[in-house]
Amino acid sequence: MKGYGTMERETMEFDVVIVGGGPSGLSAAIRLKQLANDAGRDLEVCLIEKGSEVGAHILSGAVLEPRALNELIPDWKDKNAPLDTPVTSDRFMFLTETKSIRMPTPPSMNNHGNYIISLGNFCRWLGEQAEALGVEIYPGFPAAEILYDANGAVRGVATGDMGIGKDGEPTDNYMRGMELIGKQTIFAEGCRGHLTKNLFETFDLREGKDPQTYAIGIKELWDIDPAKAKPGLAWHSIGWPLATDTYGGSFLYHLNGNQVAVGYVVGLDYSNPHLSPFEEFQRFKTHPAVRDVFEGGRRVSYGARALNEGGFQSIPKLTFPGGCMVGCTAGFLNVPKIKGTHTAMKSGMVAAEAIFEALDNFDAGHEPASYADKLAASWLWKELYKVRNIRPGFAKGLWLGLAHAALDTYVLFGKAPWTLRHHADHTQLRKAADAPKIEYPKPDGIVSFDRNSSVFLSGTNHEENQPAHLTLKDASIPITHNLALYDAPEQRYCPAGVYEIVQGDNGDDPHLQINAQNCVHCKTCDIKDPSQNIVWVTPEGGGGPNYPNM
Repeated sequence: MKGYGTMERETMEFDVVIVGGGPSGLSAAIRLKQLANDAGRDLEVCLIEKGSEVGAHILSGAVLEPRALNELIPDWKDKNAPLDTPVTSDRFMFLTETKSIRMPTPPSMNNHGNYIISLGNFCRWLGEQAEALGVEIYPGFPAAEILYDANGAVRGVATGDMGIGKDGEPTDNYMRGMELIGKQTIFAEGCRGHLTKNLFETFDLREGKDPQTYAIGIKELWDIDPAKAKPGLAWHSIGWPLATDTYGGSFLYHLNGNQVAVGYVVGLDYSNPHLSPFEEFQRFKTHPAVRDVFEGGRRVSYGARALNEGGFQSIPKLTFPGGCMVGCTAGFLNVPKIKGTHTAMKSGMVAAEAIFEALDNFDAGHEPASYADKLAASWLWKELYKVRNIRPGFAKGLWLGLAHAALDTYVLFGKAPWTLRHHADHTQLRKAADAPKIEYPKPDGIVSFDRNSSVFLSGTNHEENQPAHLTLKDASIPITHNLALYDAPEQRYCPAGVYEIVQGDNGDDPHLQINAQNCVHCKTCDIKDPSQNIVWVTPEGGGGPNYPNM
């Protein structure tokens, strides 16, 4: 390899560098500039985002609880925030293969006062608010490396080099990455951030904490027959098609404009290696209570993303010398509510307040410890503590989980004198020979579809001549371990057809083919791979999905 990696990088210095343009990072940026403007001082805040634009990689259901937004931007209505579909009714259903049974709506899923939104469009709007306050936002610049000072404290990040070919050598378009140096660096990478994993190890931030546990959420956006539109309806289901030992469920959110956001969430602690979350989602849409909504309609977008489900007991130590982490990179999702935007925003705001009040007194590598103290005193902490036992209560199956959730919610009011524990998702798979096979129906092209046509609707694109951003620690493990023991589950848990076992001409000599250009950046492979052999690293800037209205 040539010595291009030793070329000097350009350096830019700021007061605060923020990694990630989701709700938490943008809220932190806005709050920092609000505080600076109120104090009449200049504060240089830089936010970088790996997507081609703010919102390009954002995917969520989404129903927004506006509590944090009301605190951050009280006049959001006057500023035309894209919250134009208030929830008008809730439905909580239990599905069998042929029937749907309405159940009482749990208190946590009462969405009165909430809004059905496109989270991507909401983040685009937050980005406009941040820029109006003077935040410097650089989309298409993924943070590829954490920079440390001589004492081991974080001093900023470096963006990835551009224009490196598949052979690892620079092309004619080569451009060295930049160093972005800050007195403080806020990591807001979202669920399973690749730099955050480095921070966990470097500073031992997960010591004494439960493992984070995850789910994969798969979503489509549909234009439907206007006669079937019910703007403001938030519909959820549990039960079919998942087996009762697998955590998961669906959502249908009716937006204005005759659109429906439909999605399926599957806990990544599932044990059957033959299970395919993508196929479960497609099968779900064929249910009699669901199919009619989409017949005569048109699917317009598709995407997938992992989400944190560990809750309170899986929150890591949040600060370290030189910075902190906010939002889903730390794991603030309220699982019973299926909402993490309001908590992500609140964490970003609290981090901004802790950093701003002491920024002038920071030495290089200062740890903003007051952030954790302020967060522990906030409504976010109380909210997550109250529901901490709901998700792990489903570890023994659906029925015991529902019974425990009822006890915890209606009798103990979230004040149980115990805290249930979590397990790492990648350790939960049974051997393929010991698990029942699952026969999935072929897609009908009307309401159910294949992976390739789905990925096409995600707008996913990666520069073809670049090193694969899905890497293997050991190239032999996919065959000798994953295929041999688990029938290569990466072929099924990936919702984008990235992983394929390819046989030789005689049906022998299998090898794993990685179609990295299909990757929608959901991070499921990085989480669920049973040997933790797959490592997701950042691709060239701007690569990945380009989600419209998701």
